[in-house]
Amino acid sequence: MLYSAISSVAQKQSFDIASFSPPDGWTKELKEDFVSFSRIDGASWGQIAVYKSRQSSGNIEEDALKDWQDIVLAVHTVESEDKTTAKSAEGWQVMSYSGVWQYNSTNVATLLTTYSNGNICISVLWNGTAKPYMQNLKDFIASIDLDVNATPVQQKDTGNNEGNSNQNTTNSNGETTSSSSSSIVGAWINNFREDRGFINGYRMYTGGYMKKEYVFKEDGSYIFRQKDWLASRDNIYFVYETGKWVVNGNQLTITPDKGKAGWWNKDKIGNTTDKWGAYQKAAKYILEKTTYTFELQISDYGRNLLLNYSKATERDGDHPAGNGQYTSYHFDKGKSIINNPPGLITGFENKVLPKRGN
Repeated sequence: MLYSAISSVAQKQSFDIASFSPPDGWTKELKEDFVSFSRIDGASWGQIAVYKSRQSSGNIEEDALKDWQDIVLAVHTVESEDKTTAKSAEGWQVMSYSGVWQYNSTNVATLLTTYSNGNICISVLWNGTAKPYMQNLKDFIASIDLDVNATPVQQKDTGNNEGNSNQNTTNSNGETTSSSSSSIVGAWINNFREDRGFINGYRMYTGGYMKKEYVFKEDGSYIFRQKDWLASRDNIYFVYETGKWVVNGNQLTITPDKGKAGWWNKDKIGNTTDKWGAYQKAAKYILEKTTYTFELQISDYGRNLLLNYSKATERDGDHPAGNGQYTSYHFDKGKSIINNPPGLITGFENKVLPKRGN
């Protein structure tokens, strides 16, 4: 039977402050920041992951929102977003966020459940393409035991700054920060989701987005791409730029060699956000050498590259940051969130990107 593994569970296992009974027969994958269990049945699949605990903000809504943003929204464009009200259970506040994202043109339901006792918090993620896998999550959640007396583990600096005079520091939020040139090597993404405002307290996303991505290579070269697919616009905007980068202290200088921008039609059949229509025309695009004041923040669920700039630029848009504002890019573990238009070859599609900044 297709979902024959749904009702059976395995013996208790442990990860971080949690113990639980994973579904029997599911494939286990252990990473530094999470443990996951998954099952594939033909074209259908389900996944459950437990993420490493972290310091709580003292507020379940803030904890749940941060994990939702860092774990889910940082890597997926989510539609039909919803959330539950917080409930109490055995010394823990519990709250969930849910939504739907696309994978290979298939809807994937996602649910992130966060537990917080005001001192420490931990989250469980479920992804699935079919409703029967939801029973696996219910059984898994029912089996969870959490150590209410556990204390947060301080974030370790995993950066390799050997031979670099820049030092890591800790900011007022307890996040490790760095201005090391070696730390920015890799792929960095910025994913802004289009919305139509709030209805009944919930932000209504359209499925549209504005995505930007830097790939900083070890040889001092970079690739910058931008793709805007907006429900409020009839066409797709795309930018491709290459050049050199260099770090001096906390200053990152971007010097472009070549770049171009253009407009494409949307997919006329399914109007899906990951498909391209026909090329329309070139767009005006100015190559600008820009120096940013940058900061690398190392938090519980990854790294963020903050780029501060003093005036509007072609890459950053019409609104200069200034006054302590910035553009934030999240470290991407080797997976691009932007697909190229037909016929464009950037030169790194078949190359393995760094697994982590160091």
